[in-house]
Amino acid sequence: MPTITQIEYIVALHRTGHFARAAAECGVSQPTLSAQLARAEEELGVVLFDRRARPVVPTEPGQRLIGMCQDVLRAHERLLAAAGETPSLSGSFTLGVIPTLAPYVLPWALGPFAERYPAVELTVLERTTAGIVEELHAMRMDAGLLATPLGEPGLDAQVLFYDPFYVYAQRGSDLLDRDEVAVDDIDRRALWLLQDGHCFRSQVVYLCGLEAREILGNIRFEAGSFETLRGLIDDAGGCTLIPETYARTLPADLRRERVRPLREPVPTREVSLVAHRDHYKTDIVGALARLLRERAPRSLLRELGSGEVMPILGPPGGGSRSGR
Repeated sequence: MPTITQIEYIVALHRTGHFARAAAECGVSQPTLSAQLARAEEELGVVLFDRRARPVVPTEPGQRLIGMCQDVLRAHERLLAAAGETPSLSGSFTLGVIPTLAPYVLPWALGPFAERYPAVELTVLERTTAGIVEELHAMRMDAGLLATPLGEPGLDAQVLFYDPFYVYAQRGSDLLDRDEVAVDDIDRRALWLLQDGHCFRSQVVYLCGLEAREILGNIRFEAGSFETLRGLIDDAGGCTLIPETYARTLPADLRRERVRPLREPVPTREVSLVAHRDHYKTDIVGALARLLRERAPRSLLRELGSGEVMPILGPPGGGSRSGR
């Protein structure tokens, strides 16, 4: 019977698909990890991995046994927790974050997380929703910071906060004369959007039925970031929708002059920490979720159901794997 250590090596190789990365994650040399895997395969009488593939992938019989190895690790974790012997949080952890959240949310939490959990080796990767979902299903990524709901079987989400939308408009726009802007007030011919592949674009299109038009007549441009959108609007005119997480990073005078709230019910995206239902690093997932909620601005933690916000619950999340 393979040892718990050998089972940890098996799961790490399955998650990373690479002997050197798996060895680094487990804190051992590559020859040690390779030798222990070979010994485990000998004990089981099964070749678990196709070593010729790049990345390394499970064999057909190995796939079923690796799933059982993951079950054993989760049971071992629960056993230690029940006995009160679980050590302080430690080990490697990979977090995927979508581009429309990464630069605005990560600064809240990375410093405090590093200080509070120094034994956790946190790797943060900026990826699209499709990429993160694929990695979570394959258990090559531990968790993802995503707009939800996703409608993905096997993935569980812990809601962190709600991110309402605002209007950002060119100087002198009629929209800026209003205290609040209705979605119907937005001229579709003046709207700039993020490029296709961003979930925020999908949410805006779903919410408002809005698509970007050729504002400059002969030029159609779809930006990859909110900063690029803002520069285009400042120079060429028009407007866009931005989330509060981004709006909070703007200078106060610019927010007063160029940003307006949307009329209730305010369209709002739900932001969650997502992990595989069978993931065994639940202690780190829980600690990260608690820290993100703790550090989030209070305005984003308001409860739904008060009539103040309208969560995005349609195609932008519900099962689509378009990038976000």
